[in-house]
Amino acid sequence: MQTTTLATLSTALAAALLLGACGTTAPRVTAPISPTEVGELRPGSGYLKGYLPAAELPDSLALLPAPPAAGSAALAADGATFQALTALQGTPRGALAVQDANLKFPKAAQVFSCALGMPISEEATPNLNMLLRRTLADAGIATYKAKNKYERTRPFVAFKAATCTPGEEAMLAKDGSYPSGHSAVGWAWALVLSEIAPERGDALLQRGRAFSQSRAICGVHWQSDIENGRLVGAATVAKLHANPVFQAQMTAAKAEIAKARSAGAVPAQDCGAEAKALAASELVAP
Repeated sequence: MQTTTLATLSTALAAALLLGACGTTAPRVTAPISPTEVGELRPGSGYLKGYLPAAELPDSLALLPAPPAAGSAALAADGATFQALTALQGTPRGALAVQDANLKFPKAAQVFSCALGMPISEEATPNLNMLLRRTLADAGIATYKAKNKYERTRPFVAFKAATCTPGEEAMLAKDGSYPSGHSAVGWAWALVLSEIAPERGDALLQRGRAFSQSRAICGVHWQSDIENGRLVGAATVAKLHANPVFQAQMTAAKAEIAKARSAGAVPAQDCGAEAKALAASELVAP
């Protein structure tokens, strides 16, 4: 009798635990692919909200050292790099830097297409496209604590030089140079893409580095802005990995990449010309 009673209790307890576990299972997280559902940072801006609330973004002011001081060797090195890389304006690499300056979608989706070996678009790869659009906001906004604190003068202002995007000069002159928001965004994109497409990791990271160096070619950032921007981008990606919606979008984007590859999708742009332009800049890159 005692054995039967114990067996009955054991069975009942196991059933209760199973029911309890089923009852407390977390709901499946889904990631929206509709820009309307995600919402814009500012109405009409075209920039979508990120995954992270402001309180969860990395603190760039705590993370980064102060920019190079006047008269320092580091500032002299920044100046030398400015002179070397702005000389590429007017070349095919300079033309690519102009393209890299554009963070608006759908154009910005093409930046990593050659490195990834396939097209990226809202229509064909909606999760991958959304992953890039929302990560842009997180990485870019994360630079502003330091930007607003230091209000570093842009190199084209300091040297009274032209940039490769003259239409943006008035706006950029009012925006702090340190650290580089473009560099934070480009490096965050490269890290995320190399994680979901590791077979293309080297090419993606190289393109991410080149994307950030485009800011020096355009003359709108010092080299130290760029390097520290990459650090903010990496810190942002680390924070994003704790976000369940970001994780769900990563998983969905990885499936889209696999599907596109199996269908034989290829980039629309001239990847040979891009590779040639990028190789030329390595001859003078710091």
